[in-house]
Amino acid sequence: MISTYFKTIVTLTFTMLFLLSNAQVKKETNAKNWPNGAQLVISVSMQFETGGQPEGAESPFSGNPLPKGQPDLPAESWFRYGANEGIYRMLDLWKKYNIKVTSHVVGEAAVKYPEITKAIAEGGHEIAAHGMSWNNQWNMNYADELAFVKKGIDTVAAITGKRGVGYNANWLRRSPNTLKVLQELGFLYHIDDLSRDEPFITKVNGKNFVVMPYTLRNNDIVNVEGKHWSPDQFLVQLKMEFDQLYVEGVAKRRMMSISFHDRIGGTPAMVNAMDSFIKYAKNKKGVVFMRKDDIAKMVQNDPKTPIDNAEEKYNK
Repeated sequence: MISTYFKTIVTLTFTMLFLLSNAQVKKETNAKNWPNGAQLVISVSMQFETGGQPEGAESPFSGNPLPKGQPDLPAESWFRYGANEGIYRMLDLWKKYNIKVTSHVVGEAAVKYPEITKAIAEGGHEIAAHGMSWNNQWNMNYADELAFVKKGIDTVAAITGKRGVGYNANWLRRSPNTLKVLQELGFLYHIDDLSRDEPFITKVNGKNFVVMPYTLRNNDIVNVEGKHWSPDQFLVQLKMEFDQLYVEGVAKRRMMSISFHDRIGGTPAMVNAMDSFIKYAKNKKGVVFMRKDDIAKMVQNDPKTPIDNAEEKYNK
């Protein structure tokens, strides 16, 4: 009887020690992934583009374009929705949950709507660069591209007092010179890359440059506007992506990127879907919402940040 009792006590003791040890290992594993100890970092982009679009830009009407020179008034009103309603509705949502996002601002949008651009900055959100207008960079020479990027960032900085350190090219279509241009202008990171689910370092002229991978999967312009997903389909996508990355985050560094555009993500149904997702995500431990510049600064000199020089031939 005593022997059985003793064996039971020993078994329970070793079981408890194993569980505690296993929990400690998991805790230590998490702490080693992100410098701030998070299990999953979520970064939201809020693109402000109203007024920066060229004639015939992508819209619900661009599949049936009007003759060149003829103003497409319904399309222009669709873009204005982002300034009139979308940005303010999203700002209210971020404020509700004390979330800070990254807003890539087109220079011409800032000029036409300086009060909106200032409201984004005054809300504690990151003001990042998105060119002076919707214009291709892939076909610019070095000097022209540098002037284009510089004009955009200088314009927005003059309005907000915030000089961006992150960049997003029009439809991600940068040139082979873009990262060298950004480095020359003092940028910290860019987002025009889809190759990983975590930030990484690439060498530009031998120096560290941070890449904050963007998303086409959790992107309203691609899926809601482009593929005509309903907001509830988009919400399911966010939850499924979150669930998988959260599990992976136990063993390795994971970042979830979400992209909203003023005229699409700022609609009532999309904000409602995002509200539901935020509640869902915040219900899990170790989930942190962060601005992209803060993430980039956190990982820039971290020896655990991967170095990927897949584009080395362009960045010398």
